[in-house]
Amino acid sequence: MYGFAPPPPLPPSPGYRAGKPAAIEVTGDGIVSVIPDQAVIVLGAVTEGESLSPLQAENARIISAVIDSLLQLGISRDNIQTDEFRIDPQYDFQDGKQIFRGYRVTHLLKITTERVGETGTIVDTAVSKGANSVSGISFRTSQPQKYSKEALALAVRNAREKAQTIAASLGVTLAAVPEFVREISRQNEPVPFKASVLAASPATPIQPGELQVYAAVSARYTFS
Repeated sequence: MYGFAPPPPLPPSPGYRAGKPAAIEVTGDGIVSVIPDQAVIVLGAVTEGESLSPLQAENARIISAVIDSLLQLGISRDNIQTDEFRIDPQYDFQDGKQIFRGYRVTHLLKITTERVGETGTIVDTAVSKGANSVSGISFRTSQPQKYSKEALALAVRNAREKAQTIAASLGVTLAAVPEFVREISRQNEPVPFKASVLAASPATPIQPGELQVYAAVSARYTFS
């Protein structure tokens, strides 16, 4: 006797979980724009030559002059620190052979200041005293936790609004309190604005712009 197998069961409707009431799951995003109140500048001196001792002395002379000029601008010594110091041998390659040609000494300073509007002046002053490497300028806020919380609150609100929109389109009533709310890992969180300066000129214009603080959540709401 021949027969036909019964059709497979239909997949559960969205939001259904065995033993649990139907629910709506959404994600929410929150972004807060912040005017930066701190600038971080990395600059210094790179010197090259055949003899190491005079090369180090020349590099130290430039860095000392740069630091003195920054102190005269009113920047605290506590806000000036060495970010990188390196001595690297330099080689040429001729006919498959490695030929020593000298050394490179790199000394970079990290300057932190709340005088964001004077960033260009700080760079120009350092360059005028011999700094020949400006590897980066970044802007940040001194209250990251405050703005992270604001962005998180916006993300929760955004998730609620999405769930309400879906519930209204389905003709159902959303629960007042979500079953859960979970912060989503911010692996791709926007980083502070950065600017690279290859060569500074008088009155170098540096624009801090705005920072974007981002948060995201996932939430599950039951409905009836």
